[in-house]
Amino acid sequence: MHQYLKAIGFDHLKTKKELKEVLKDTEENFTSHEETASAEDGIFCEYRKEYSEDMGIILCGDCDGEKFEMEYYFPYLKGSGITSYEDIIVEKRIDREMYLGVCEDVRVGITLIFHLINGMEYKQMKNAGGVSKKTTSLTLSCMALSGSILLPIKKNDHQVQSQQEEARNRMLLLSAAKSGDEKAMETLTLDDMDTYSKVSKKLMTNDVYTIVDTYFMPYGAECDQYSILGEILKIRECRNERTAKELYVFTMDVNELQFDVCVPKDSVFGVPEVGRRFKANIWLQGMINFR
Repeated sequence: MHQYLKAIGFDHLKTKKELKEVLKDTEENFTSHEETASAEDGIFCEYRKEYSEDMGIILCGDCDGEKFEMEYYFPYLKGSGITSYEDIIVEKRIDREMYLGVCEDVRVGITLIFHLINGMEYKQMKNAGGVSKKTTSLTLSCMALSGSILLPIKKNDHQVQSQQEEARNRMLLLSAAKSGDEKAMETLTLDDMDTYSKVSKKLMTNDVYTIVDTYFMPYGAECDQYSILGEILKIRECRNERTAKELYVFTMDVNELQFDVCVPKDSVFGVPEVGRRFKANIWLQGMINFR
């Protein structure tokens, strides 16, 4: 059973029989259905059903005439807006017709690996002759099983402006280092050492979350799971149509990346408000926007 079904309101599923009922409902009462040719000269199918606005379950498998054999399923959240215009590399998993996206955005400083939501659309574009990198953008989204609300760090206008300028300078240095600039690499190394020294001293008398404003870092053994802390920009409340479970969808700003996070309302510790911070462990998804 996919553990992140709980993130979209299916926390009541305890047995395989209950899961099969939900998957059968997804297949029989689908919101959308698509087909494309597979590598084995067969037909690869996708059934998608929304159980709330912009979220639901996707079933993928092979079609043999009128018979559908499910290969895998996963819950999804369709994000809003554009997260990144950086180049995206798509890799197919070895064991199944499932895709992972890889994006290196200098604002984060790490390679982002995400589960591709619109793998069927990517497969169709690839079969039609390929995908042009110049005509794509990326919309990230993610799911969390629980999370905590933190108060924002108090800053004056000068501190905010100074932080934004430092972030821009670091982005320029990272871009230069990515292109092979040795001086930029050396400057980044010295800056990191200086930051580590300052933070180590402050941690002796301060809590880490009064120093660290936002972060985006890998979490656990899975390549598409991360731990995040960021500012809440928007809050949307919704409900799973089948289970009546109430959910939050936060639009977040994490390391200057903006994306949506879905989490069960009763699993959020604290009172969410715009401007406050949200901390959680997430499963990262993404959708390539073909234009």
